Amino acid sequence: MAYLVIQEDNKWSDVFRLIVGRRVTVGRSPTNSIVVRSEQVSRYHAEIFHTEGNWVVRDLDSRNGTSVSGVRLVSDHTLENGESVMIGKSVLTFYEQLPAHLGMDEAPTLSGLPPQATSPGLELDDSEPSAEEFLDGQESEPPQIVHRKHETELLHRDHPADAGSSIGRAAWQLCRLAFSLAGQTSFANAARLALDGLFENTRVSAGAIWLVRSGAKGQVPELDLVASRSNQPHVYRRISNYLARTVTETGEAILAQDIADDSNIGLRDSKGEILAQSVICAPLRVTAQGGPGPVMVRGLIHLYTTEADTGLTAEDLDFTLAVADNLSLAYKSLSRQQKMSEVISVTRREVTQLRERLGTESEIVGSGPAMQLVHQQVAQVAPTNATVLVRGESGVGKELVARAIHFASHRSKGPFICMNCAALSESLLESELFGHEKGAFTGATEKKMGKFETADTGTLMLDEIGEMSAAVQAKFLRVLEGHPFERVGGSKPIKVNVRVIAATNRDLEQAVQQGTFRKDLYFRLRVVEIDVPALRKRREDVPEIAEYFLAKFCTELGKRHKRFSHAASERLRHYRWPGNVRELKNVVERAVVLSNHDTIDAEELALSNLRSASETNLEIESDGQFEPVTLDEMERRHILNVLNNTQWNKSKTATILGVERSTLDRKIKRYDLERFRVG
Repeated sequence: MAYLVIQEDNKWSDVFRLIVGRRVTVGRSPTNSIVVRSEQVSRYHAEIFHTEGNWVVRDLDSRNGTSVSGVRLVSDHTLENGESVMIGKSVLTFYEQLPAHLGMDEAPTLSGLPPQATSPGLELDDSEPSAEEFLDGQESEPPQIVHRKHETELLHRDHPADAGSSIGRAAWQLCRLAFSLAGQTSFANAARLALDGLFENTRVSAGAIWLVRSGAKGQVPELDLVASRSNQPHVYRRISNYLARTVTETGEAILAQDIADDSNIGLRDSKGEILAQSVICAPLRVTAQGGPGPVMVRGLIHLYTTEADTGLTAEDLDFTLAVADNLSLAYKSLSRQQKMSEVISVTRREVTQLRERLGTESEIVGSGPAMQLVHQQVAQVAPTNATVLVRGESGVGKELVARAIHFASHRSKGPFICMNCAALSESLLESELFGHEKGAFTGATEKKMGKFETADTGTLMLDEIGEMSAAVQAKFLRVLEGHPFERVGGSKPIKVNVRVIAATNRDLEQAVQQGTFRKDLYFRLRVVEIDVPALRKRREDVPEIAEYFLAKFCTELGKRHKRFSHAASERLRHYRWPGNVRELKNVVERAVVLSNHDTIDAEELALSNLRSASETNLEIESDGQFEPVTLDEMERRHILNVLNNTQWNKSKTATILGVERSTLDRKIKRYDLERFRVG
């Protein structure tokens, strides 16, 4: 057998047992073995079956696909223990055995308690007991057990509770103690509080509360001391093996009184001197599900008195059992809280690991002044719902900035959808954004949700927004203004709650002047603008980013950690990076793949001679190295570049340079400039 632990909206919802020979189908249709009610899920989305000793998942040509550990399936996939199958917003985690933190078949156990927790100022004698005191096998009479009880009368609803009687006072004390136990945050505190109540309402000399760690039937159980208390000058003596074994096996509270030579229950020491006149031992009983079922003893209350004239009575036994039952409820409640905390902690770690596998990390590498400004802008805009326009050259990390905004916002639990507007034609772009109805156009064989619907309650990032056609721009603007939209071929209005982050490397202002981009859409998008600088303008970040990618790829490729040589580091720092961070990432990955040494040299860095589209001729480069020139040479090159840009229109060139036409002629003659000559 194996199991699927089903998680929906970051909450555990169900556990499904896989049985060999039974094929499990997952989908939206109610006839599936596992029903996922989501528009993102097909009627028959995927199936899981057992073959050749392995469990295999297969996508049933679903519309939105099935992913395993962040990788979309293209063929059958053999599941490994702990792998997660993602179908829509549901996560089905495969386990060969049900994890301990999810098990419900056994009563919870409380771990992490201190080995001993005694009240302040009290002394605990935890020395090893002698054989005469605690071990079985003595040739003596069995202890005289004078009373046994399985249920306390104090908790019966129909029991009279006369405030003037001893029973009435005990019931009142028990009620007050129950309310106090309910407010405790740790079992150790609850145990000390229960002991205080027992000392207040019974005539005991010493006592303690123990937790049962383990112990098979017929054997002495292993115990952990939680709390102890004694009245001066007495020192608490630990519970005898006989008492611990008897109570854990029977589940009954017992009251034992002293008889001659009774060393089995620890009332006399090895010399025959009386240690206690009477002893009470009551079990802490819990059930697996809090209802009918097997009862397990998870702890013991041990009380005794040493005063000959103040022996413990049946009423003391009744009160102690009532306290034990209340303390058992507190133990069960605190155990559940601890289990929930552990499950939440595990779930958070799994979500973090899942996001890392999906590449949804929101960390931006780079700590220079330029990126510090970007960090500050992200922190300011993330808590709001403002539309953001992220600008920068291709490869600078605009999507990473958008992810950082999403995961730092209150929408972080919602979806983050990214779409490239330049990758689709006008008709397909409209269909991808707004969805389409079945039969809306040729090839529309079923209804499809658009990116706006998929990103509901989350964030939609539109990359290359400047490539959007005029018709789609108009419909897109209405959605940004809060109006409902309709799917292609549909008539039903749809309204969504989506935050839009647009990104572009184009000059939108120039596009607006040329009439290819709507002016009203431009102003609607440009509520908050974040400009991500090119990598060549923040060279101080290059070493940090390079080291980040170096460690990342060494880990992913299973290679020993490498380092850059001094020459390689210098070349990386002085290179102009026309492809920005994307190029740096690829250069480092190639070097890690091909390098056979622990040190990556400069010769192993595959750098290009290309120039960025936005890079001007004034940004001088020479194979990645700075070229020092005189001011005259700088002026000559600049005048020549402006002349070539204006097709040698001297009047226009003089206006741009801010000089007289005659001054320009003198400089052309001085520098011996010629038309179309590149300087």
